[in-house]
Amino acid sequence: MIDLRRHETSFRGASGASFAALAGLWLAPMTGGLALAQSSAGALGLGNRGWSAADTTHATAANELEFSARAGIASDYIYRGTTLSDHGPAAGAAFETRWGPLYAGTTVATVKLPTQPAAELTFAAGMRPQIATIDFDLGATYFAYPGERLPGETNGINYWEIVVRGDRRIGDQFRVAGGYAYSPNVSNTGAWSQYVAAGVGFDVPERFLLQNLTVSFTTAAGYSWFGNQTPQLGGFPLPAYLNWQAGVTFTHKALNLDLRYYDTNLSKENCFVFTGDPNARPGGRANPITNPDGLVSNWCGATFVAKVWFAFN
Repeated sequence: MIDLRRHETSFRGASGASFAALAGLWLAPMTGGLALAQSSAGALGLGNRGWSAADTTHATAANELEFSARAGIASDYIYRGTTLSDHGPAAGAAFETRWGPLYAGTTVATVKLPTQPAAELTFAAGMRPQIATIDFDLGATYFAYPGERLPGETNGINYWEIVVRGDRRIGDQFRVAGGYAYSPNVSNTGAWSQYVAAGVGFDVPERFLLQNLTVSFTTAAGYSWFGNQTPQLGGFPLPAYLNWQAGVTFTHKALNLDLRYYDTNLSKENCFVFTGDPNARPGGRANPITNPDGLVSNWCGATFVAKVWFAFN
């Protein structure tokens, strides 16, 4: 994201939220980004966008077409540590179709961004092969923001991202995941973006739980870094930063509840530079290049999120 008021443009850069047990974790196979599939045991999401309908809990037959869908609400929409809903509630839905290792899907979510789009849409496609004991996700996602109100010379914030992710189960209870994402022109800023992330999960043994209930604890961390933006937007790179999250997911049949904590190491000044938060206020340390007014934003700080969704496979 960028200080769009300074450059007479206003938009929100690379961001979204996880839908599964590791909701909000950074790289996961998902419809529209890096989110690990929802599993009844809780998925390791590594920074997916929005509401994934991916279902990697069972193999899809090579000659069968399968479908899955998700729909839910959340107290906040967090993506890679930053809010996409101005710390307000959000709703989302997703649909995915699979044929063997191939998949394609779409998501829709409510957002509150500086360019005021009507919604966030994602369109994703890829493949999920299994090599040895590792489940891979190789895909590409297009992020679209219809109905933007674009001040200045901004041409919109739609962009592409490619993702490589691997997941492995260790025994019956533990899971690990890692991934990498790259965009050649993140949020249409002219800057490339790269993202790496890793996470772990623990599924509570069934013998300790009520019938048809699963509980999964998950945690993850990721690092984002960027190239230089266009001269129109200042020519400087967006601030690199770390994000992390931890939480627990409860699943009873189709009903899921996720309780999760998110945070980043972005200062409030760099949070404004990254997000272009239109509600930013003065009072921070000024930077003559990136933030001459010393504006600060709370869009990147510690946040607790509750999310409820229904999953249909």
